[in-house]
Amino acid sequence: MADGEPDLDALFAAARAAQARAYAPYSRFSVGAALLSEDGAVHAGCNVENAAYPSGSCAEQGAISAMVAGGGRAIRAILVIGDGPEPVTPCGACRQRIREFAAPGALVVIADAAGIRARFTLEELLPVSFGPANLQA
Repeated sequence: MADGEPDLDALFAAARAAQARAYAPYSRFSVGAALLSEDGAVHAGCNVENAAYPSGSCAEQGAISAMVAGGGRAIRAILVIGDGPEPVTPCGACRQRIREFAAPGALVVIADAAGIRARFTLEELLPVSFGPANLQA
């Protein structure tokens, strides 16, 4: 691991474990996410579906909620894992959720069961984003 580089193995393991616990009886599409907060803690989440669409929640949303509940307020990096032929990147709503707690340069890593598939900055996934600074006086 390079100096300053997040421990992607730890994020991968946490996201993979969360993905295995996903509740996806309708889509059968399980997703896990794990993020590294500013204090070095890893927080994970999985998607949780609901029969009353769209009442479910995304894996990224769960990881962010776990971070906030644990006292964290900043995302240094996030890893999202999902299976399929295309990389499973955060949906638009989750990109905005991540932006609430992450700087544009934050690392967003995309993986599947075989390993890491892609790396982006949040800015690459959500260019010219609206964030907390837009509302500061």
